Amino acid sequence: MAETDDEQLWVTRSQDGDHAAFEALIKMHSTMIHSLTFRMTGSAADAKDLAQETFVRAYQQLGSFQGTSKFSSWLYRIAVNACLDWRRREKRRADLHTNWSNSNADSTPEITAELDDASRAVQAALMKLPEKQRAAIALTVYGGKNHAEAAKILGCSETTISWRIFSARQKLKKLLSKNFPSERKPL
Repeated sequence: MAETDDEQLWVTRSQDGDHAAFEALIKMHSTMIHSLTFRMTGSAADAKDLAQETFVRAYQQLGSFQGTSKFSSWLYRIAVNACLDWRRREKRRADLHTNWSNSNADSTPEITAELDDASRAVQAALMKLPEKQRAAIALTVYGGKNHAEAAKILGCSETTISWRIFSARQKLKKLLSKNFPSERKPL
């Protein structure tokens, strides 16, 4: 999504305390943030919670947005950090409840029912990637960001993003070759 004059106006008005302006920003960006949080968690319920958490954090930190990057990039960064925090909490919870150790990576039944076999296989493979590689894939492949934008959001270099994407694609090809042995892979 390109940064528009209207969007900048909404940001400025939000920073001045206009709640309706911030609500407009939420409406503008809710789909992209929810998509990212779903790709990072694999769970519709967790994705919804993390999207909401992203906007709460953004509202609380709105005064720190200086406009040196696009507002959407700033939101993406908050969402990725919220997802990484979530993943760490889930890991701690899983360590405390060993019988539940792998269930946090499964999709919810309502999402699973809606996805076709290829989508489920891709989502399952994504969940097996390390967090940083999954974030790079979620931002570039599913979020439409270029390497420079993804690097800025994740706070690393473009080379690091390129390497993460390369490594993630290699792992995904290997994981998905079990599901699609002779067909063209979905990625």
